[in-house]
Amino acid sequence: MSDSLLIEIEQAGARLSQVREMVARRVIGQADVVDLALAAILSGGHGLLVGAPGLAKTLLVETLGTVLGLDANRVQFTPDLMPSDILGAEVLETAPDGGRAFRFIKGPVFCQLLMADEINRAGPRTQSALLQAMQEHHVSVAGMRRDLPAPFHVLATQNPIEQEGTYPLPEAQLDRFLFQIDVGYPDRDDERAILLATTGAESAVLEPVLNTRDLMAMQSMLRRMPVGEAVVESILDLVRAARPDSGAASDLTDAVAWGPGPRAAQALMLGVRARALLDNRLAPDLSDVAALAGPVLTHRMALNYAARAEGVQLPDLIARLVERELGTAAAA
Repeated sequence: MSDSLLIEIEQAGARLSQVREMVARRVIGQADVVDLALAAILSGGHGLLVGAPGLAKTLLVETLGTVLGLDANRVQFTPDLMPSDILGAEVLETAPDGGRAFRFIKGPVFCQLLMADEINRAGPRTQSALLQAMQEHHVSVAGMRRDLPAPFHVLATQNPIEQEGTYPLPEAQLDRFLFQIDVGYPDRDDERAILLATTGAESAVLEPVLNTRDLMAMQSMLRRMPVGEAVVESILDLVRAARPDSGAASDLTDAVAWGPGPRAAQALMLGVRARALLDNRLAPDLSDVAALAGPVLTHRMALNYAARAEGVQLPDLIARLVERELGTAAAA
């Protein structure tokens, strides 16, 4: 590792510590959720926040937009939302001289951080309108390509409890999310702190810690961060072992209907670097692979009917895969 890269990593780690401290002013507890959301953005990807209502998912996205200095927009997904409500549309305008011309009005997707709130409440056409934007960072409206701002990230939320009137996200769209971030309930101490902080007369003041240039520099530096051969091989072993046609242990793969593709390995390769950077480490290790296995694999795998009938749970299966492929070294 060059001295210049070493200095960049150390400086980025210090700045990210400030980011986490600033976010903690508004978002109390949920440290793992905050780190995963930051890791997704640092990796240049998108995150799917899954949790019950009232767990600060929306607040987290708004807070990250402010602290990271990003231009943020929010879209509340509803069954009547149309693709043009997200992408924008051309309108016919009449000039003072009587001439007419089309003018493009940008939709909320033209931002740097888009919050897609309750994404599974919109119909398939509207959900698919995000696909090209999330993968290609541009959209096509009226046959014309329109580039999105850089950087561009989507943090979507989803309520796992109330499924009536919702539309499950297709596998192709789920695969575009770098991580599925499960948001749980706070513990008693954190909930007490939330109660005191949010029912008083004063609220925490947030200040930007980074700007767009800082964030993009970190994203570029992250891709130059070294990854050891043992970590690379462990990523390949884990992802390939999760596929039903991998020839791995039958008690695990026989339960899988379909497994993760190469994007899962790419997500792990970027994610372990981001996790190491957030922990002020110079390179990732096997513990990073083990920690990110769930967020990377959960939405890229599905159990078959027989496994579901037997009560097999996907998180348990992934944990067994991690233990089998990474062993005790991952827990060190």
